[in-house]
Formats: sequence, C-alpha cells, structure tokens
Amino acid sequence: MRSVLMGIPASVLVLICIAGCPTRPYGPEGPAARAVGPPTGGSVQPHAGRPYDVDSRESLLTILAFRGGTLAKAGHNHVIASRDITGTFYVPDEVLGTSFELHIPVAQLTIDEPELRAQAGPEFPGEVPESAREGTRRNMLSDALLDAAQYPQLTLSSQHLEAVAPGSSLRVDVQVNIRGQSLRLAVPVTYSLGNGALVASGDLPIKQTELGLKPFSALLGALQVQDELHVRFHIVARQAATNPPAR
Repeated sequence: MRSVLMGIPASVLVLICIAGCPTRPYGPEGPAARAVGPPTGGSVQPHAGRPYDVDSRESLLTILAFRGGTLAKAGHNHVIASRDITGTFYVPDEVLGTSFELHIPVAQLTIDEPELRAQAGPEFPGEVPESAREGTRRNMLSDALLDAAQYPQLTLSSQHLEAVAPGSSLRVDVQVNIRGQSLRLAVPVTYSLGNGALVASGDLPIKQTELGLKPFSALLGALQVQDELHVRFHIVARQAATNPPAR
C-alpha cells in the first residue's frame, strides 16, 4: 500500500479529521477540542455588526496527517487543504461580539499539492504519486469516511469569543457540523482588523478521537494514521459593500 488513507476533520478545521468511523460526539478533553458549557461574557448573536465576506482566493486551511505503525515507511505523510472556504464574519464595535459562519466544500479538498508539501517541512519530502493522491482522496470522500455525497460541506459557526491575552489573541468556541454530527471546539486565534479587512490565523494540534472518529488502521495496525493531526488556517475576509440608503 503506497499511501495512508484518510479524510478530513476540521477543525480549521479548522478546521479538518482523517479516516475513521463515528464513535461519540465528544472525546477526552484536550488543548484544542473539548465540550464547552454555556457561554458567559463575550457570547455572540449571529449577524450583529459589519459583515466581512471571506476571500477564498487568499484563505487557506491545511491539515497535516502523519503515518504510523511498523510499516509506516510504506505510506506517506499527507497535506490536506481547502482553498474554497466561504462565509461571513459579523464584527460589531466590541470585537468579542464577533460572530461567523464558515463553509468548506469537502469535494474540493485537495491532497498533497506539491507547493504545500514543500512548505510543510522535511517530514513531507518530494511529491506523492498521482495514483496515491487520488486513492487517498477517493477514500476520504467515500461513504465510509466523510460521505461527501450526503454531507457535501463542513460548517463552522462561532459560539463564544474570549480574550486570552492583551492585544489580538482570542479563544474561540466553534461549533463544527461534520458528517451529520455536531461538536464544539476551543480554537486559539490571532487576528488583525483594519483597512477594510479581517485576517484570522491559527495553528493547533487536534486528535481524531476528540472529533468522534477512529483513526485509519490496516494490516493489524502495521499501517495506520496517527491520531493527532496538525491544523493550520489563514482566513482573509473583506468588508462587504453596503448599498447606499434610499432617498
């Protein structure tokens, strides 16, 4: 087997999960994913504030997945990416009242773009053969994994924002809808706001089991996908044009 098969979480995705089967809606608490109680202070109401539409051309979410098992060398580490994020942020005067809803079409997810592998570091050497990339993508979108035919997109919506340090660092509680399941993640975000643009970035580890998924394993565990993924996102949104008031 030339490639470790996988699918997306999340998270970004957030952003992104990898090959597995649904198990439970919440996993053990971890640094990125956990059950979140009712929000206090800084909770948000949808669609309050100035709208900023995501610029898909400048936005990118990547998930790094790592091979494991005694036959790991027979597979590849993989970079899964979305360049097709859409959605809107709503930003009031009080930034902690910001809300958003983002959409990621799963059929547009890419596997191992050469440019992204080169940027990911030495654990992602060279190009992955097209046959391995396509096989991974087919399995990722199959009904056993993301089931793209029935669940064509991932949706991420804000639940609560909290400042974690002076300046531009936030913890954002995000509801993720994936493959008919809903769960909530706590995501660290750094942002900038000005000149008609909002930029939000983050970098976090997340486990598939925290997303209610079982990591891919074959040959009695000799070839597998490691439970922990690494999610990176850079989202650019631009202030939406507003119509002039009627006279």
